[in-house]
Amino acid sequence: MPIEPARRNATLQSAVEDAERRYVAANPNSRARVERAEAVMPGGSTRTILHFSPFPLTIVKGVGATLHDADGHVYLDYLGEYTAGLYGHSNPAILNAVRTALDSGITLGGPNLYEAELAALMCQRFPSLDLVRFCNSGTEANLNAFCAARAVTGRGKILLFNGAYHGGCFTFANGPGAMNAPFDVVLADYNDLDGTRALIRAHAEDLAAVALEPMMGAGGAIPAGPEFLAMLREETERHRIVLVFDEVMTSRLAPGGLQEATGVIPDMTTFGKYLGGGLTFGAFGGRHWIMDRFDARKPGALGHSGTYNNNVLTMAAGVAGLREVFTPKAAIALSEAGDRLRARLNAVFQERRVPFQVMGRGSINCVHFHDRPIRRPQDAPARPELQTLFQLEMIERGIYLARRGFITLCLPLTEADHDRFVAAVEDFCDVHGAILRQ
Repeated sequence: MPIEPARRNATLQSAVEDAERRYVAANPNSRARVERAEAVMPGGSTRTILHFSPFPLTIVKGVGATLHDADGHVYLDYLGEYTAGLYGHSNPAILNAVRTALDSGITLGGPNLYEAELAALMCQRFPSLDLVRFCNSGTEANLNAFCAARAVTGRGKILLFNGAYHGGCFTFANGPGAMNAPFDVVLADYNDLDGTRALIRAHAEDLAAVALEPMMGAGGAIPAGPEFLAMLREETERHRIVLVFDEVMTSRLAPGGLQEATGVIPDMTTFGKYLGGGLTFGAFGGRHWIMDRFDARKPGALGHSGTYNNNVLTMAAGVAGLREVFTPKAAIALSEAGDRLRARLNAVFQERRVPFQVMGRGSINCVHFHDRPIRRPQDAPARPELQTLFQLEMIERGIYLARRGFITLCLPLTEADHDRFVAAVEDFCDVHGAILRQ
Protein backbone atom coordinates (compact mmCIF):
# COMPACT_ATOMS: atom_id res chain seq x y z
CA MET A 1 0.00 0.00 0.00
CA PRO A 2 1.22 3.60 -0.53
CA ILE A 3 3.10 5.08 2.41
CA GLU A 4 1.74 8.38 3.61
CA PRO A 5 3.96 11.48 3.18
CA ALA A 6 4.21 11.89 6.95
CA ARG A 7 6.57 8.90 7.03
CA ARG A 8 9.09 10.55 4.76
CA ASN A 9 12.43 11.09 6.45
CA ALA A 10 15.15 13.68 6.18
CA THR A 11 18.06 11.24 6.36
CA LEU A 12 18.78 7.66 5.37
CA GLN A 13 19.55 6.71 8.98
CA SER A 14 16.24 8.04 10.25
CA ALA A 15 14.39 6.28 7.44
CA VAL A 16 16.02 2.97 8.37
CA GLU A 17 15.27 3.44 12.06
CA ASP A 18 11.65 4.27 11.28
CA ALA A 19 11.29 1.22 9.02
CA GLU A 20 12.78 -1.05 11.69
CA ARG A 21 10.41 0.31 14.36
CA ARG A 22 7.39 -0.39 12.18
CA TYR A 23 8.71 -3.86 11.34
CA VAL A 24 9.21 -4.78 15.01
CA ALA A 25 5.74 -3.52 15.93
CA ALA A 26 4.10 -5.45 13.08
CA ASN A 27 5.78 -8.82 13.79
CA PRO A 28 5.63 -9.72 17.51
CA ASN A 29 5.10 -13.44 16.90
CA SER A 30 8.11 -13.73 14.61
CA ARG A 31 10.18 -11.91 17.18
CA ALA A 32 9.02 -14.21 19.98
CA ARG A 33 9.81 -17.30 17.87
CA VAL A 34 13.37 -16.10 17.32
CA GLU A 35 13.85 -15.36 21.02
CA ARG A 36 12.68 -18.88 21.97
CA ALA A 37 14.88 -20.47 19.32
CA GLU A 38 17.98 -18.66 20.59
CA ALA A 39 18.02 -21.02 23.58
CA VAL A 40 18.75 -24.03 21.36
CA MET A 41 20.23 -22.67 18.10
CA PRO A 42 23.00 -20.08 17.65
CA GLY A 43 21.21 -16.82 16.87
CA GLY A 44 17.92 -18.71 16.73
CA SER A 45 18.61 -20.13 13.27
CA THR A 46 20.18 -23.06 11.44
CA ARG A 47 20.78 -21.26 8.14
CA THR A 48 22.92 -18.13 8.08
CA ILE A 49 21.52 -16.64 4.88
CA LEU A 50 18.02 -16.39 6.38
CA HIS A 51 19.11 -14.04 9.13
CA PHE A 52 18.50 -10.31 8.81
CA SER A 53 18.05 -7.54 11.34
CA PRO A 54 16.07 -6.81 13.46
CA PHE A 55 14.97 -10.49 13.10
CA PRO A 56 13.72 -12.66 10.22
CA LEU A 57 10.07 -13.39 9.61
CA THR A 58 8.81 -16.81 10.65
CA ILE A 59 7.06 -18.34 7.65
CA VAL A 60 4.26 -20.74 8.55
CA LYS A 61 2.73 -21.55 5.17
CA GLY A 62 3.18 -21.18 1.43
CA VAL A 63 0.36 -21.29 -1.10
CA GLY A 64 0.96 -20.78 -4.81
CA ALA A 65 3.13 -17.68 -5.08
CA THR A 66 2.37 -16.43 -1.57
CA LEU A 67 3.97 -16.80 1.85
CA HIS A 68 2.15 -16.50 5.17
CA ASP A 69 3.99 -15.46 8.33
CA ALA A 70 3.42 -16.09 12.03
CA ASP A 71 1.68 -12.72 12.45
CA GLY A 72 -0.90 -13.31 9.75
CA HIS A 73 0.68 -11.28 6.95
CA VAL A 74 0.65 -12.55 3.36
CA TYR A 75 3.44 -11.76 0.90
CA LEU A 76 4.14 -12.28 -2.78
CA ASP A 77 7.17 -14.56 -2.85
CA TYR A 78 9.89 -12.85 -4.88
CA LEU A 79 12.68 -14.64 -3.05
CA GLY A 80 11.69 -18.02 -4.49
CA GLU A 81 13.80 -19.80 -1.86
CA TYR A 82 16.95 -18.45 -3.54
CA THR A 83 15.90 -20.11 -6.86
CA ALA A 84 14.91 -23.47 -5.28
CA GLY A 85 11.25 -22.45 -5.10
CA LEU A 86 10.68 -22.44 -8.84
CA TYR A 87 7.44 -24.40 -8.62
CA GLY A 88 5.85 -22.24 -5.93
CA HIS A 89 4.29 -23.80 -2.87
CA SER A 90 1.38 -25.97 -3.97
CA ASN A 91 1.88 -27.23 -7.50
CA PRO A 92 -0.55 -30.16 -7.88
CA ALA A 93 1.77 -32.26 -10.04
CA ILE A 94 4.56 -32.00 -7.46
CA LEU A 95 2.24 -32.67 -4.52
CA ASN A 96 0.65 -35.68 -6.20
CA ALA A 97 4.07 -37.15 -7.03
CA VAL A 98 5.24 -36.79 -3.44
CA ARG A 99 2.03 -38.29 -2.02
CA THR A 100 2.22 -41.25 -4.38
CA ALA A 101 5.85 -41.89 -3.49
CA LEU A 102 5.12 -41.46 0.21
CA ASP A 103 2.51 -44.20 0.11
CA SER A 104 5.14 -46.71 -1.06
CA GLY A 105 7.73 -45.98 1.63
CA ILE A 106 10.47 -43.41 2.09
CA THR A 107 13.83 -45.01 2.91
CA LEU A 108 14.06 -48.18 0.86
CA GLY A 109 17.77 -48.99 0.86
CA GLY A 110 18.01 -49.77 -2.85
CA PRO A 111 17.52 -48.31 -6.32
CA ASN A 112 13.98 -47.07 -6.89
CA LEU A 113 11.66 -46.50 -9.84
CA TYR A 114 12.32 -42.78 -10.20
CA GLU A 115 16.05 -42.06 -10.19
CA ALA A 116 16.91 -43.33 -13.70
CA GLU A 117 13.98 -41.41 -15.16
CA LEU A 118 15.12 -38.17 -13.54
CA ALA A 119 18.66 -38.83 -14.78
CA ALA A 120 17.35 -39.41 -18.31
CA LEU A 121 15.32 -36.19 -18.24
CA MET A 122 18.37 -34.22 -17.14
CA CYS A 123 20.70 -35.82 -19.68
CA GLN A 124 18.22 -35.05 -22.46
CA ARG A 125 17.94 -31.43 -21.38
CA PHE A 126 21.48 -30.31 -20.48
CA PRO A 127 24.08 -30.63 -23.28
CA SER A 128 27.10 -31.42 -21.09
CA LEU A 129 25.51 -34.45 -19.44
CA ASP A 130 26.42 -37.90 -20.71
CA LEU A 131 26.01 -39.33 -17.23
CA VAL A 132 24.85 -37.89 -13.91
CA ARG A 133 25.00 -38.72 -10.19
CA PHE A 134 22.69 -37.41 -7.48
CA CYS A 135 23.48 -36.02 -4.05
CA ASN A 136 21.69 -33.78 -1.56
CA SER A 137 22.64 -30.15 -2.19
CA GLY A 138 24.48 -27.82 -4.50
CA THR A 139 27.27 -27.69 -1.94
CA GLU A 140 27.71 -31.47 -2.17
CA ALA A 141 27.48 -31.33 -5.95
CA ASN A 142 30.36 -28.88 -6.20
CA LEU A 143 32.43 -30.75 -3.64
CA ASN A 144 32.01 -33.98 -5.61
CA ALA A 145 32.73 -32.32 -8.95
CA PHE A 146 35.93 -30.71 -7.69
CA CYS A 147 37.07 -33.98 -6.14
CA ALA A 148 36.30 -35.82 -9.38
CA ALA A 149 38.28 -33.29 -11.41
CA ARG A 150 41.26 -33.76 -9.13
CA ALA A 151 40.96 -37.55 -9.35
CA VAL A 152 40.76 -37.76 -13.15
CA THR A 153 43.50 -35.21 -13.82
CA GLY A 154 45.90 -36.09 -11.01
CA ARG A 155 46.22 -32.36 -10.26
CA GLY A 156 45.40 -30.50 -7.06
CA LYS A 157 44.38 -26.89 -7.71
CA ILE A 158 40.97 -25.39 -8.53
CA LEU A 159 40.59 -21.95 -10.13
CA LEU A 160 37.58 -20.06 -8.78
CA PHE A 161 36.53 -16.40 -8.77
CA ASN A 162 36.52 -13.58 -6.26
CA GLY A 163 33.01 -13.03 -4.92
CA ALA A 164 31.88 -16.51 -5.96
CA TYR A 165 29.62 -18.81 -3.96
CA HIS A 166 29.59 -22.54 -4.66
CA GLY A 167 27.91 -23.67 -1.46
CA GLY A 168 28.65 -23.48 2.22
CA CYS A 169 32.22 -24.77 1.95
CA PHE A 170 33.21 -22.75 -1.14
CA THR A 171 32.41 -19.11 -0.45
CA PHE A 172 34.56 -16.18 -1.52
CA ALA A 173 32.43 -13.07 -0.90
CA ASN A 174 35.26 -11.35 0.98
CA GLY A 175 38.09 -13.69 0.19
CA PRO A 176 38.07 -17.36 1.22
CA GLY A 177 35.51 -18.07 3.95
CA ALA A 178 36.61 -19.40 7.32
CA MET A 179 34.42 -22.51 6.86
CA ASN A 180 35.75 -23.33 3.37
CA ALA A 181 36.93 -26.83 2.52
CA PRO A 182 40.76 -27.01 2.50
CA PHE A 183 41.25 -27.03 -1.26
CA ASP A 184 44.19 -25.35 -2.98
CA VAL A 185 42.33 -22.52 -4.73
CA VAL A 186 43.56 -19.96 -7.24
CA LEU A 187 41.31 -16.88 -7.29
CA ALA A 188 40.70 -14.83 -10.43
CA ASP A 189 38.45 -11.84 -11.16
CA TYR A 190 35.15 -12.60 -12.88
CA ASN A 191 34.89 -11.29 -16.45
CA ASP A 192 38.60 -10.36 -16.43
CA LEU A 193 39.51 -12.02 -19.71
CA ASP A 194 43.21 -11.22 -19.88
CA GLY A 195 43.94 -11.64 -16.17
CA THR A 196 42.15 -14.98 -15.93
CA ARG A 197 43.84 -16.31 -19.06
CA ALA A 198 47.21 -15.40 -17.58
CA LEU A 199 46.39 -17.19 -14.30
CA ILE A 200 45.25 -20.33 -16.12
CA ARG A 201 48.45 -20.44 -18.13
CA ALA A 202 50.63 -19.75 -15.09
CA HIS A 203 49.03 -22.61 -13.09
CA ALA A 204 48.11 -24.93 -15.98
CA GLU A 205 50.26 -27.87 -14.89
CA ASP A 206 48.61 -27.89 -11.44
CA LEU A 207 44.99 -26.96 -12.29
CA ALA A 208 42.45 -29.76 -12.09
CA ALA A 209 39.45 -27.52 -12.78
CA VAL A 210 38.23 -24.05 -13.57
CA ALA A 211 34.76 -23.58 -12.10
CA LEU A 212 32.24 -20.75 -12.27
CA GLU A 213 28.60 -19.86 -12.49
CA PRO A 214 27.92 -18.65 -16.04
CA MET A 215 25.95 -15.95 -14.27
CA MET A 216 26.92 -15.26 -10.68
CA GLY A 217 23.95 -15.77 -8.38
CA ALA A 218 24.91 -14.83 -4.84
CA GLY A 219 27.59 -12.58 -6.33
CA GLY A 220 24.88 -10.24 -7.62
CA ALA A 221 23.23 -11.80 -10.71
CA ILE A 222 26.19 -10.77 -12.86
CA PRO A 223 26.34 -12.52 -16.26
CA ALA A 224 29.62 -13.75 -17.68
CA GLY A 225 30.50 -12.10 -20.97
CA PRO A 226 30.44 -14.37 -24.06
CA GLU A 227 34.09 -13.67 -24.85
CA PHE A 228 35.05 -14.53 -21.28
CA LEU A 229 33.24 -17.88 -21.42
CA ALA A 230 34.73 -18.67 -24.83
CA MET A 231 38.23 -17.96 -23.51
CA LEU A 232 37.68 -20.28 -20.53
CA ARG A 233 36.55 -23.08 -22.84
CA GLU A 234 39.52 -22.56 -25.15
CA GLU A 235 42.15 -22.41 -22.40
CA THR A 236 40.81 -25.38 -20.41
CA GLU A 237 40.72 -27.54 -23.52
CA ARG A 238 44.23 -26.50 -24.47
CA HIS A 239 45.63 -27.40 -21.04
CA ARG A 240 43.39 -30.43 -20.37
CA ILE A 241 41.72 -28.76 -17.40
CA VAL A 242 38.16 -29.73 -16.44
CA LEU A 243 35.76 -26.83 -17.04
CA VAL A 244 32.94 -26.93 -14.48
CA PHE A 245 29.77 -24.87 -14.75
CA ASP A 246 27.94 -24.41 -11.47
CA GLU A 247 24.38 -24.29 -12.79
CA VAL A 248 22.75 -24.83 -9.41
CA MET A 249 20.88 -21.58 -10.04
CA THR A 250 21.32 -20.83 -13.71
CA SER A 251 20.05 -24.13 -15.11
CA ARG A 252 16.54 -22.63 -14.87
CA LEU A 253 17.35 -19.75 -17.25
CA ALA A 254 16.88 -21.71 -20.48
CA PRO A 255 15.56 -25.17 -21.32
CA GLY A 256 19.13 -26.52 -21.31
CA GLY A 257 20.60 -24.05 -18.83
CA LEU A 258 22.98 -21.24 -19.61
CA GLN A 259 25.35 -23.71 -21.26
CA GLU A 260 22.72 -24.19 -23.95
CA ALA A 261 21.89 -20.48 -24.13
CA THR A 262 25.54 -19.39 -24.41
CA GLY A 263 26.71 -22.29 -26.56
CA VAL A 264 29.68 -22.91 -24.25
CA ILE A 265 29.52 -26.53 -23.09
CA PRO A 266 31.55 -27.46 -19.98
CA ASP A 267 33.06 -30.82 -19.12
CA MET A 268 31.07 -31.05 -15.89
CA THR A 269 27.97 -29.33 -14.53
CA THR A 270 26.66 -29.11 -10.99
CA PHE A 271 23.00 -28.79 -10.08
CA GLY A 272 20.76 -28.28 -7.07
CA LYS A 273 17.83 -26.14 -5.93
CA TYR A 274 14.63 -26.50 -8.00
CA LEU A 275 15.52 -29.74 -9.80
CA GLY A 276 14.32 -31.75 -6.79
CA GLY A 277 10.85 -30.26 -7.14
CA GLY A 278 11.38 -28.20 -3.99
CA LEU A 279 12.90 -31.01 -1.91
CA THR A 280 16.53 -31.48 -0.94
CA PHE A 281 18.55 -32.07 -4.11
CA GLY A 282 21.95 -31.95 -5.73
CA ALA A 283 23.55 -33.49 -8.81
CA PHE A 284 26.80 -33.48 -10.74
CA GLY A 285 27.49 -34.89 -14.16
CA GLY A 286 29.35 -34.52 -17.39
CA ARG A 287 31.32 -36.35 -20.01
CA HIS A 288 31.74 -40.12 -20.13
CA TRP A 289 35.49 -39.96 -19.61
CA ILE A 290 34.94 -38.34 -16.21
CA MET A 291 31.70 -39.89 -15.01
CA ASP A 292 32.63 -43.46 -16.02
CA ARG A 293 35.09 -43.35 -13.15
CA PHE A 294 32.10 -43.67 -10.77
CA ASP A 295 30.99 -47.00 -12.26
CA ALA A 296 31.24 -49.37 -9.28
CA ARG A 297 31.56 -52.38 -11.60
CA LYS A 298 34.97 -51.25 -12.79
CA PRO A 299 38.33 -51.69 -11.01
CA GLY A 300 39.50 -48.57 -9.18
CA ALA A 301 36.08 -46.88 -9.34
CA LEU A 302 35.70 -43.60 -7.49
CA GLY A 303 33.51 -43.91 -4.43
CA HIS A 304 30.46 -41.70 -4.07
CA SER A 305 27.98 -42.58 -1.33
CA GLY A 306 25.22 -40.78 0.49
CA THR A 307 22.24 -42.29 2.25
CA TYR A 308 19.80 -39.89 0.64
CA ASN A 309 21.38 -39.50 -2.81
CA ASN A 310 18.39 -41.23 -4.39
CA ASN A 311 15.78 -40.44 -1.76
CA VAL A 312 12.39 -41.42 -3.10
CA LEU A 313 10.48 -38.21 -2.43
CA THR A 314 13.03 -35.98 -4.18
CA MET A 315 13.39 -38.31 -7.15
CA ALA A 316 9.61 -38.49 -7.63
CA ALA A 317 9.15 -34.73 -7.27
CA GLY A 318 12.04 -34.04 -9.63
CA VAL A 319 10.59 -36.29 -12.33
CA ALA A 320 7.16 -34.67 -12.07
CA GLY A 321 8.67 -31.20 -12.19
CA LEU A 322 10.77 -31.68 -15.32
CA ARG A 323 8.34 -33.96 -17.16
CA GLU A 324 5.04 -32.20 -16.41
CA VAL A 325 5.65 -28.65 -15.20
CA PHE A 326 8.97 -27.02 -16.10
CA THR A 327 8.88 -27.93 -19.75
CA PRO A 328 11.16 -26.17 -22.25
CA LYS A 329 8.22 -23.93 -23.15
CA ALA A 330 7.68 -23.02 -19.50
CA ALA A 331 11.38 -22.30 -19.04
CA ILE A 332 11.35 -19.85 -21.95
CA ALA A 333 8.18 -18.13 -20.75
CA LEU A 334 9.52 -17.69 -17.22
CA SER A 335 12.79 -16.20 -18.47
CA GLU A 336 10.89 -13.79 -20.70
CA ALA A 337 8.75 -12.70 -17.75
CA GLY A 338 11.89 -12.06 -15.70
CA ASP A 339 13.45 -10.01 -18.49
CA ARG A 340 10.30 -7.86 -18.71
CA LEU A 341 10.20 -7.32 -14.95
CA ARG A 342 13.87 -6.32 -14.82
CA ALA A 343 13.34 -3.79 -17.62
CA ARG A 344 10.31 -2.32 -15.84
CA LEU A 345 12.16 -1.96 -12.53
CA ASN A 346 15.14 -0.31 -14.19
CA ALA A 347 12.76 2.09 -15.95
CA VAL A 348 11.28 3.06 -12.58
CA PHE A 349 14.71 3.84 -11.15
CA GLN A 350 15.70 5.85 -14.22
CA GLU A 351 12.45 7.81 -14.43
CA ARG A 352 12.63 8.76 -10.76
CA ARG A 353 16.37 9.44 -10.91
CA VAL A 354 17.12 6.91 -8.17
CA PRO A 355 20.67 5.55 -8.58
CA PHE A 356 19.72 1.88 -8.33
CA GLN A 357 19.88 -0.82 -11.00
CA VAL A 358 18.71 -4.39 -11.46
CA MET A 359 21.19 -6.91 -12.86
CA GLY A 360 20.44 -10.42 -14.00
CA ARG A 361 19.02 -12.59 -16.70
CA GLY A 362 15.64 -14.21 -17.04
CA SER A 363 14.06 -15.18 -13.74
CA ILE A 364 17.10 -14.40 -11.53
CA ASN A 365 17.74 -10.74 -10.73
CA CYS A 366 19.34 -8.56 -8.09
CA VAL A 367 18.85 -4.93 -7.11
CA HIS A 368 22.13 -3.04 -6.79
CA PHE A 369 22.23 0.18 -4.87
CA HIS A 370 24.28 2.30 -7.26
CA ASP A 371 24.11 2.93 -11.01
CA ARG A 372 27.74 2.41 -12.02
CA PRO A 373 28.73 -0.39 -14.44
CA ILE A 374 28.97 -3.86 -12.88
CA ARG A 375 31.05 -6.69 -14.36
CA ARG A 376 32.27 -8.40 -11.20
CA PRO A 377 31.20 -8.55 -7.53
CA GLN A 378 33.83 -6.01 -6.53
CA ASP A 379 31.91 -3.46 -8.61
CA ALA A 380 28.84 -3.93 -6.37
CA PRO A 381 29.85 -3.33 -2.74
CA ALA A 382 27.25 -3.87 -0.03
CA ARG A 383 25.25 -0.82 1.03
CA PRO A 384 23.82 -2.07 4.36
CA GLU A 385 21.53 0.86 5.17
CA LEU A 386 20.04 1.04 1.68
CA GLN A 387 19.62 -2.73 1.55
CA THR A 388 17.87 -2.71 4.92
CA LEU A 389 15.55 0.12 3.97
CA PHE A 390 14.59 -1.41 0.63
CA GLN A 391 13.89 -4.88 2.02
CA LEU A 392 11.87 -3.74 5.03
CA GLU A 393 9.85 -1.30 2.94
CA MET A 394 9.10 -4.01 0.39
CA ILE A 395 8.03 -6.39 3.17
CA GLU A 396 5.71 -3.69 4.50
CA ARG A 397 4.19 -3.48 1.03
CA GLY A 398 3.68 -7.25 0.87
CA ILE A 399 6.74 -8.17 -1.22
CA TYR A 400 9.14 -10.79 0.18
CA LEU A 401 12.74 -10.71 -1.08
CA ALA A 402 16.28 -11.02 0.23
CA ARG A 403 18.11 -8.34 2.21
CA ARG A 404 20.76 -8.11 -0.49
CA GLY A 405 18.10 -7.35 -3.14
CA PHE A 406 18.08 -10.85 -4.62
CA ILE A 407 14.90 -11.66 -6.59
CA THR A 408 13.86 -14.91 -8.27
CA LEU A 409 10.56 -15.71 -9.91
CA CYS A 410 8.40 -18.75 -9.30
CA LEU A 411 6.05 -20.18 -11.87
CA PRO A 412 2.76 -19.21 -10.14
CA LEU A 413 3.57 -15.46 -10.20
CA THR A 414 1.37 -13.57 -12.66
CA GLU A 415 1.66 -10.33 -14.59
CA ALA A 416 -0.74 -8.82 -12.06
CA ASP A 417 1.71 -9.81 -9.31
CA HIS A 418 4.53 -8.15 -11.24
CA ASP A 419 2.38 -5.01 -11.58
CA ARG A 420 1.99 -4.97 -7.81
CA PHE A 421 5.74 -5.37 -7.32
CA VAL A 422 6.51 -2.53 -9.73
CA ALA A 423 3.93 -0.32 -8.01
CA ALA A 424 5.56 -1.05 -4.63
CA VAL A 425 8.96 -0.02 -6.01
CA GLU A 426 7.46 3.13 -7.53
CA ASP A 427 5.95 4.05 -4.18
CA PHE A 428 9.24 3.36 -2.39
CA CYS A 429 11.04 5.70 -4.81
CA ASP A 430 8.38 8.38 -4.44
CA VAL A 431 8.55 8.29 -0.64
CA HIS A 432 12.32 8.12 -0.28
CA GLY A 433 13.56 9.59 -3.55
CA ALA A 434 15.13 12.66 -1.97
CA ILE A 435 17.39 10.70 0.37
CA LEU A 436 18.10 7.98 -2.19
CA ARG A 437 19.45 10.59 -4.61
CA GLN A 438 21.78 12.14 -2.03
